[in-house]
Amino acid sequence: MKSSSRSSQGFIIALVATVLWSTTGPLISYLSKTYLLPSLVLAFWRDLFISFGMLVGLLIFSRARFFLDRIHWGFIILYGLTLAIFNSLWTFSVQYNGAAVATVLAFSSPAMTAILSRIVFKETFSKVKIISIALSFIGTIFVAGAHDPAAWKLNPAGIIFGLLTGLLFAFYNLEGKAATDKKIDSWTALLYSFAAASFFLFLFNIGNDLLITGKVPLADMLWLGNSASGWGILFFLAVAPSLGGFGLYTLSMRYLSPTVANLIATLEPIFTAIWSYLFLREILTGTQLGGSLLLLLGVILLRVLDR
Repeated sequence: MKSSSRSSQGFIIALVATVLWSTTGPLISYLSKTYLLPSLVLAFWRDLFISFGMLVGLLIFSRARFFLDRIHWGFIILYGLTLAIFNSLWTFSVQYNGAAVATVLAFSSPAMTAILSRIVFKETFSKVKIISIALSFIGTIFVAGAHDPAAWKLNPAGIIFGLLTGLLFAFYNLEGKAATDKKIDSWTALLYSFAAASFFLFLFNIGNDLLITGKVPLADMLWLGNSASGWGILFFLAVAPSLGGFGLYTLSMRYLSPTVANLIATLEPIFTAIWSYLFLREILTGTQLGGSLLLLLGVILLRVLDR
């Protein structure tokens, strides 16, 4: 296959993966608003369905990937805990901020990852990287509304959850890098990290019922009841945007460099904003749009530097 043809094929695959990923926020927002599905319950079922999809997929296509060296189990449990906290925060962020804003705020993670990499891996910062990190953080502040004291009165939970989402996603990215360094197969890591996250989210739901809501433990786990449409949307959320997006994105890197694939993935907030407007009538303010542009410019600079 010619190089240009391979690149075109890889571009299309990465673009489809990004479009699939971009539906995550709107679907979570729809489930929260339409069915009033509690955030922790939603996060639990999403991760459980992802684990189930991975289990079936590997049983059919690659049973060898079930093997995980004993020395890595401790790391995978930590990986799953980070994922469980991130998915909880992400779901709360969508609930309080809306899908479009929550997705943009999650994209503050590359800047936070760069800073954590500086601390953990002693990576050096060039002037351009410092500028890109600064742009990302300024953009994040404007998108979250953290620059406006009134926003802290009207939506403090949204600002906090949004910023913490970017931070936890940065930790998750670093652990993904560590998994690669440990020679753990990406599909194996995905299966066991989501399985561990499901377990932790199960515990989070019990803790939430006992300590916060005062309900009977796990009383809300079957919140959707006999709603076939609700369960169908929840299952689609797990399988298509998560597994489908990750699988296609991984496939695209057979044809593209990681830098190019990463840059295509940067389009996710734009697609999310389109879905959010079409189906949820969510609209970013002028300040949030300006902040989004600054943040995405910073992300693009970081990803180009990371090549």
